[in-house]
Amino acid sequence: MKTIVIVGGGAGGLELATRLGHKLGKKKRAQIILIDRNRQHIWKPLLHEVATGSLDINSDGVIYRAHSAAHHYQFQLGTMIGLNHETKTICLQSLLDDNENEVLPEREIAYDTLVMAVGSVSNDFGTPGVAEHSYFLDSHQQAQRFHQALLNQFLRINQKSAEAELRLAIVGGGATGVELAAELNHVADLLRIYGMPDMSAKRLRIDLIEAGPRILPALPQRIAAAAKKELNALGITIHENVRVTSADKDSFITLDGEPIKADLKVWAAGVKAPDFIETIGLFETNRNGQIVVKPSLLSTVDDSIFVIGDCCACEQPDGSWVPPRAQSAHQMASLVYKNILMTERGKSLHEYLYKDHGSLVNLSRYSTVGSLMGNLTKGSMFIEGRIARLVYVSLYRMHQIAIHGWLKASAVYFAQKISSSVKPKMKLH
Repeated sequence: MKTIVIVGGGAGGLELATRLGHKLGKKKRAQIILIDRNRQHIWKPLLHEVATGSLDINSDGVIYRAHSAAHHYQFQLGTMIGLNHETKTICLQSLLDDNENEVLPEREIAYDTLVMAVGSVSNDFGTPGVAEHSYFLDSHQQAQRFHQALLNQFLRINQKSAEAELRLAIVGGGATGVELAAELNHVADLLRIYGMPDMSAKRLRIDLIEAGPRILPALPQRIAAAAKKELNALGITIHENVRVTSADKDSFITLDGEPIKADLKVWAAGVKAPDFIETIGLFETNRNGQIVVKPSLLSTVDDSIFVIGDCCACEQPDGSWVPPRAQSAHQMASLVYKNILMTERGKSLHEYLYKDHGSLVNLSRYSTVGSLMGNLTKGSMFIEGRIARLVYVSLYRMHQIAIHGWLKASAVYFAQKISSSVKPKMKLH
C-alpha cells in the first residue's frame, strides 16, 4: 500500500491530511501519515490572540491524535531533521520528555510521496541581540511564553503608582504586528474586570516599528491608511521608515542610535523557512530558505516530493511569488490533493495559480479593515467595520469546516459560543 507522508500540521498540512484520509485512508488505498512537532494545532493567524490571552489553546486547539482517529490518517509526534530521497525516508529527531529522558529514539519513516508543509519562522535577519531579548510568535509555545510574561508585567504595573507605564515594542508593521498591537490595547482594559482595577490601556505605551515607508506594506494603501488611523486613535505610536539595528535587555536600538525603550519586545518582521531545510542539502532554495517548486508544486529536484505553504517558493506566470499567507496554504493543499490523485491515475498534473481573495486585518474589538477580490469585482472592494469582521471570522470558520466537516465544525462553533459565556474573556493563567 502506498504511503503518503505530510510533514507539518499547519493550515495546509492538516487540511491535506484530512482530505486524503477521507479519500484514500478510509478505503485503505493509501497510508496517510501526518508528522508534527506539536501535539496540538492552532490556526497560525490566531497566534497573536493566544499571546494576549484572548484565545485559549486548551479549548480552541485541535488535538492531532484525536483528529487523526476521526479522519482516517495516522499522526506521529516528531521533528524532521533529515531526508534521504534515494531511499525515500525521512529522519525524525529523538523525542525527549521534560527531564531530557528519551521517550522515542531517532527514527526513520519511509514514504512513496512526501509533502513538505513545515511552514515558516520569524526572520531576525541576524540583527544582534534580537534572539536573546525578544519574543517571537511562530508557535503556540512561544505565544504562551509571551502571555505569561505579559501577565507578570500587568501584575507589576498594577501594583505601582498610577503614573507607571507598561512599555511594549513590536518590530514589524505587517498583519501580525498590527493585530497584536490592537489586541494588547484591548486586553489591558479587560483586566479592570478581573481584580486589577488600576490597570487600563491608558497605562500602556505601545511602539510599532516598521522599516518600510508604511505599515502593512503587502496590502493596499487604503487598508494601511485605515489601520493606521485606528491605531493612532488607540494611542499606539507608529514608527515608519525606522530600521532596528540591535536589541538589548531594555530596548530596540534604531539605525540612528536612538533606543526605543520597552519592558517587553516582540519581533514580527518577516519570515523565512526553517533552517533545517538548508541543512538537508537537497532542495533548490531562495534567499529566505524556501523550497523552489515547479508549477505543479513538485520540488525541482524530486518528483516524489510536493511542497506547500510558507516554506514553498512558487513563481507565478507574471514573475511574482506566492505570498506566505493562510489562503495560499489552503489553495496549495487543494491543488496537491488533486495532483496526488492525478498521479495515482497516471494523468498529467495541474499547475498552481494563486488567487488573491483579498486581505483583512482585525484590530481586536475596535475595527476590522480589508479588501475583497472576486469574480464580481474587476478590482478590489474595500470593506471595514462589522461586515469586514464577519468576513474575517468566516475565514477561520472555513478552515474549521475543512478539517472537521460541516456538522462537526458547527458543533465546535456552538460549543465555543457556550463556553465563552461562562469562561473569562481572557486567559488569566
